[in-house]
Amino acid sequence: MLSLTPVSLSEANAFVARYHRHHKPVVGHKFSIGCMADGRLAGVAIVGRPVSRYLDNGLTLEVNRLCTDGTKNACSFLYAAAWRAARAMGYRKIITYILDTESGASLRAAGWKCAGLAGGKRWTGSRRPAADLYPAQMKYRYEQSIDERSF
Repeated sequence: MLSLTPVSLSEANAFVARYHRHHKPVVGHKFSIGCMADGRLAGVAIVGRPVSRYLDNGLTLEVNRLCTDGTKNACSFLYAAAWRAARAMGYRKIITYILDTESGASLRAAGWKCAGLAGGKRWTGSRRPAADLYPAQMKYRYEQSIDERSF
């Protein structure tokens, strides 16, 4: 049986550092949620402002990291909980990105919709990091919103 638990950013980041396949911990967040299974932390969702400045309208959040230890249904459980929490806080939309090699099954199970391919393979411009922070491949953006016509 899965249950939700609040987690601090430092707890969530420690979990990400231990279990995430291709991302490092994040610097900041709006909130983090944990998933408990059999008395242990089985996953975390770290939710913050959208990384894309074009989507950062004050009413949209982004699941910046979602990470589990492989517990069945933990990913979809956390995606659904993140959207419920965002809605309860007054946000109208939530987004996340997955690699084009990932299936998106957990997102679809949580009711999220694929918005299509997003961005390029790497950051560009003068502020790009010296080294890639994630795999250099295409991503899909998934989202949930209260009123899709308003975004």
